[in-house]
Amino acid sequence: MSQSPTTEGREMLCQGFSLENSRAEQTGGLDGGSGSLNKPENCSFPLDISPALRLVALRRTWDLKKNHLAAPKLKIFLPPGLQEDNSSSSAQCDPDKSKEGEENVIGEELQSERFQSKYIHIFPLYQDYCLQTMKDDLHRLKDGLLSELITPKYLQSLQTPMTRAESPQRSARHATPRSQPIRVTPSTLWQDLDEVKASGLLSSLTAREIRIQETMFELIGSEASYLRSLGVAVNHFYKSQELKQTLSQTEHHILFSKIQHVMVASEKFLTDLESRLGENVLIPQVGDVVLQHCKHFQTLYVPYVTNMMYQEALINEKLQHNRIFLYTLKKLESDPVCQRKTLKSFLVLPFQRITRIKLLLESILKLSEPDSDSVSNLKKAIDAIHEIVTECDKGVRKMKQIEELVCLEMLLDFGKVKSLPLVTSKRFLVHHGALKQLTKESTYNLRMSFVGVYLHLFNDLLIVSMKKDERFKVMDHAQFPEHVSVQSVKTEVLGLPSCSFLLHLSKTQTGHPTAMIIATDTRSEKEAWMKALSSRH
Repeated sequence: MSQSPTTEGREMLCQGFSLENSRAEQTGGLDGGSGSLNKPENCSFPLDISPALRLVALRRTWDLKKNHLAAPKLKIFLPPGLQEDNSSSSAQCDPDKSKEGEENVIGEELQSERFQSKYIHIFPLYQDYCLQTMKDDLHRLKDGLLSELITPKYLQSLQTPMTRAESPQRSARHATPRSQPIRVTPSTLWQDLDEVKASGLLSSLTAREIRIQETMFELIGSEASYLRSLGVAVNHFYKSQELKQTLSQTEHHILFSKIQHVMVASEKFLTDLESRLGENVLIPQVGDVVLQHCKHFQTLYVPYVTNMMYQEALINEKLQHNRIFLYTLKKLESDPVCQRKTLKSFLVLPFQRITRIKLLLESILKLSEPDSDSVSNLKKAIDAIHEIVTECDKGVRKMKQIEELVCLEMLLDFGKVKSLPLVTSKRFLVHHGALKQLTKESTYNLRMSFVGVYLHLFNDLLIVSMKKDERFKVMDHAQFPEHVSVQSVKTEVLGLPSCSFLLHLSKTQTGHPTAMIIATDTRSEKEAWMKALSSRH
């Protein structure tokens, strides 16, 4: 990607794309048939694959222009379920829908304006909270404490000075026995709250009961910290007209991926948590509150986290090729409200938060009495959050697989070989690589030689091709594993390279069987290929 996309390229990107008279269209398109991408296997929520298609189309346009090649003629289409935002188009056709959409937006803005957290300004930005939490974990590990530690790689880029350091006296005052460590944040603890001190509860509670209150209050405090950072992401970056003018509408949508809705959900969640504390300074439980919000969290966090890889790709592309975007972003990031944090560090927060909630709930569960009333809701909430994290992981992997298939389909040249649509919801690439095939030099010359071939093995398909100039000329293909098998050969007796094996296709695209001697460069490659081709994926 060495050149900025043209206006024509941007227009193709905005709506998605399809190759005119393509194989996908002949089989009903991406949204037709049983292989529809709108309903991927093992994923509870329909995935919006439009970011993958758009970015692939844009990259393809750049590559073609870089090599001075003509771009393929693209036809704009909007398959059901792939639109990033139907509100503008549907509003023109249906005034009621437009009015309903406006009411939803206004309702969310009013929710944001009405909500005033009691604790949001006494906690640091969530990036600093995460960093301090990681430091506390490492400190306990250094002291020999046995605890389950998670130090995500994405925190490495968030190491910035703390805005509010914890004093040695404060640390010593709240030190706890090693067997039951308390996670000390650089902000207010439950036992420091005025209402707690005034209640006189501290003198009557056991150390264990205080610890569980601190852990439950950490859920509240960390959510306030998270909401504070989301407020910067939405009010400072998302709502910036300067930044919006450097992007197309679609690019702006991909970049922020409805983070404003995530912020509203956080506000509602924190409202309920603070209300629970307001009802009783001795917090009875929080599992039921988390459980009430899990369904809404799932509808927001799964698509948001799935889209994160495209956020990263879009930011990197714009920083390299759009000087106005670069200048505007650096100007926004230099504002004191950001506290030297980058836009990327704000956009990754939802994934950090959803995983952190699960850890906090598990800590509360460990401190809870097994027969207490709160345990049941805690376990249900942990399972529900775990399901969200699992769905996020599945969504990310599925999008990567789809993007890989879309990119590869552009490089395949079936020629006279019977073509087939490569992109389906259930297909993914298992193994691929360059190998050598044994062949006769001519009909009258029995001398054997090897020619280069390339195999793409999918979970349900094997494609044999020849690679030339980064493209693949398809020679044959067969269903896998039904019509594909491998067999070892006596290489010494036959005078073949030691890394050779027999690849047998019992039924190919021609309807006839075929067999070929395949050779690899190393024994480990041979073993890897024979294992992959013998597996039943």
